[in-house]
Amino acid sequence: MPRRVLLSACAALSATMLLAGCGEGAGPAASTSSTSPATASVTSPAASSGTSSAPSRDTEPEGAEPTGPTVAEEPAPSFPADSSPDTAAASADSLVTVTGIRTGRHDGFDRVVFEADGTGAPGWDVRWVDGASSQGRGEPVEVAGDAVLQVTVTGAGYPYDTGVEEFSRPGPLSGQGTANVTEVVSDATFEGRAVAFVGARAESPFRVYLLQDPVRVVVEVADAG
Repeated sequence: MPRRVLLSACAALSATMLLAGCGEGAGPAASTSSTSPATASVTSPAASSGTSSAPSRDTEPEGAEPTGPTVAEEPAPSFPADSSPDTAAASADSLVTVTGIRTGRHDGFDRVVFEADGTGAPGWDVRWVDGASSQGRGEPVEVAGDAVLQVTVTGAGYPYDTGVEEFSRPGPLSGQGTANVTEVVSDATFEGRAVAFVGARAESPFRVYLLQDPVRVVVEVADAG
């Protein structure tokens, strides 16, 4: 072999050995497969100061005014409830905006669903009141029916803080085939509280619980009498 060719071969071999020693030589092929993380299941306890208990799975009201995809229906459990105020604290990071309100009818009770979006888990304060009055100004609010159930969703934020569009309609939301609930009047959000007034034909036991994915505060009002 000519001397020039031999020197070139030696130089090439030396360069290859040097690169391998620095870790830049050809190594094992990188894996292109990816493993999808497991999806965490969310369980929604009642989280209430009363005796209310949540259904075992997500249930949406029958005959509800649609504001999103329809979810399969499942019978609700027995009705352990009374007429006393029902409260639950919001999580420390809660900042949600109510995006939808809908009503529905079930065997023995009416359901009102307050859907929300944002961060954290909202709380609530739900109670029968002598009359409805707006937040801030305290002006009377007209609500059809002989009784008013005030629903306050706590841990709420204004749309410009949450980036979520707030539920809004020009007038009350009428009950959809309901027996006791007459209508729902929204008083929007004010200083961390989203308030709505549920009109009813008569005061009766009620219960409140939280559902997830999406977040919903569910209020169920027993039939009158």
